[in-house]
Amino acid sequence: MAAGAAARREPGPGPGGEKRILCVGLVCLDIISVVEAYPAEDSDIRCVSQRWQRGGNASNSCTVLALLGAPCAFMGSLAPGHAADFVLADLQRYGVDVGHAVPQPAGCLPTSVVIANASRGTRTILHAHGNLPDVTAHDFELVDFSQYKWIHWEARNAAEQAAMMRRVERYNRDQPAAERVRTSVEVEKPREELLPLLGLAHVVFISKDVARHFGYQSAPEALQGLHSRIQPGATLICAWAEEGADAIGPSGELVHSDAFPPETLVDTLGAGDTFNAAVIFALSAGRTLQDALTFGCQIAGRKCGIQGFDGIV
Repeated sequence: MAAGAAARREPGPGPGGEKRILCVGLVCLDIISVVEAYPAEDSDIRCVSQRWQRGGNASNSCTVLALLGAPCAFMGSLAPGHAADFVLADLQRYGVDVGHAVPQPAGCLPTSVVIANASRGTRTILHAHGNLPDVTAHDFELVDFSQYKWIHWEARNAAEQAAMMRRVERYNRDQPAAERVRTSVEVEKPREELLPLLGLAHVVFISKDVARHFGYQSAPEALQGLHSRIQPGATLICAWAEEGADAIGPSGELVHSDAFPPETLVDTLGAGDTFNAAVIFALSAGRTLQDALTFGCQIAGRKCGIQGFDGIV
């Protein structure tokens, strides 16, 4: 199905009537060049390999959720053209429902050129936005919440996303507890306009960059300092690379998981998206916060030991 022809429909429940997880955010094209060592400026070197890969935080999290066995759907903007056709087909290859992908009449699909350093396992990203507008609260009005148990946002256009989250809040007020939709948001970029989203979701993921933006030098310190910014009863989570991850749950208790590094560090691209998806998967299945945090670190560690995502489970 071409990107411009993506059907604007509400997907039904997953196999066996299981409700879905919806991820709202970016899908982009990653052009990944694997090199033996990071190149010096103005040099000419040969790549070990190069590949196209679908990227974007919300898109990657959908991939991981699908691999873990969760029925899931993606909502984000798509531009016309061959690159968008590629990423759309790849979402469908993993069984991710694209009924809420929003075709845009103009703009280019965002593209990231990734330099993956094979000797160190690092990745350097050059991102081109493509002037593609993000999905809006108006687009979100087409979502039938009765089909979903969890909706996750990759923080981007904050004002529109805040309106989306408030719509879910209004829906939940009229529902019995078992039918309410849980919400989460990932605030990765330390941009001031994104910070109000911290107070609007049931589960909030903050990055190391956001923690450091506020002057915190560890995950526990950041969680204690930013806990007042989330809504009462919410959960705040911060992953800190090789130091593992920490979280504060509704009771206010701090929990921690160590990292689970692979024997050989191969590819860290998408490790954070993997962690987020694995935590959401576990929490949505009713597992404890401690179990979910540990599971997230385990799956993220596996991802770092392989190229791409296939093989994490």
